[in-house]
Amino acid sequence: MSIYAIGDIQGCFDDLLRLLDVISFNENSDQLWFAGDLVNRGPKSLETLRFVKSLGSSAITVLGNHDMHLLAASCLPKIANKKDSLTQVLDAPDRDELIYWLRHRPLLHYSNDFCLLHAGLPPQWDFKKAQKMAILAEQTLRDKDYEVFLKQMYGNKPNIWSPNLKGVARIRFVINCFTRMRYCDAQGRLDFVNSGPIGSQPSNLFPWFDAPKRKNADMRIIFGHWSSLGYYEGRNCYGIDTGCLWGGQLTALKLDESMHRFSIDCQGANKPKKSYSIGMVSDLDAKVIVARNPVELA
Repeated sequence: MSIYAIGDIQGCFDDLLRLLDVISFNENSDQLWFAGDLVNRGPKSLETLRFVKSLGSSAITVLGNHDMHLLAASCLPKIANKKDSLTQVLDAPDRDELIYWLRHRPLLHYSNDFCLLHAGLPPQWDFKKAQKMAILAEQTLRDKDYEVFLKQMYGNKPNIWSPNLKGVARIRFVINCFTRMRYCDAQGRLDFVNSGPIGSQPSNLFPWFDAPKRKNADMRIIFGHWSSLGYYEGRNCYGIDTGCLWGGQLTALKLDESMHRFSIDCQGANKPKKSYSIGMVSDLDAKVIVARNPVELA
């Protein structure tokens, strides 16, 4: 069996199908690992969600921040706005089935010596702690009262790990790590303002995988979320969000000895507000997004 990890799709379903042709994906013998953000902003979120769900055990997907936004919008309709492409999902006849399936996806997947997650991990967590925290948040999303948490999910605080965190504060921090983080400071304090490529951040910030004394440095991690980073390989980590939505590429990484990378060019359903000389084009300006919605959508 061949395993391919695929970067953020965000509703760019036609690009996904083209990429699957390039890797000659065989549903009966191969498995796809999706790094989260199946939906939003691209034109075909509903088709993407239905397709990945239809693959059954041939597809593993972790939750990204846009997927979390869809879950929240399913119980807080006012959250969705005209820039989102979530209405097609929320108005679909199989909406409840899709939402149920999505909220039962993991935040962290581990197999074949690889870990799959959407954004990052705080430096204080080793593998066992990361697993424990992921399971805790997953149980909250799968609980019959999951809507209670989703209505309190939005927010940038707490922004630093403490074993004393309890209740909603703990779960919010966990989900913000797995689905939103890019940079942190030397103490592991999460930054939700800077989203550009390495070198564009203030001097006190580190990419999460470069944080001092990172206890998860022995984990072999596949992640998405950071389109302005471009394809990244280093520190035992592989960043595979190559900006399909923004006119970059959609990438599949073969998880074997070769670690062969397949990428296709994408027209881009959205165009960025700014571009960088390093890496791929950026997400929307994080300051604008945070001001509008505490859960960053970029």
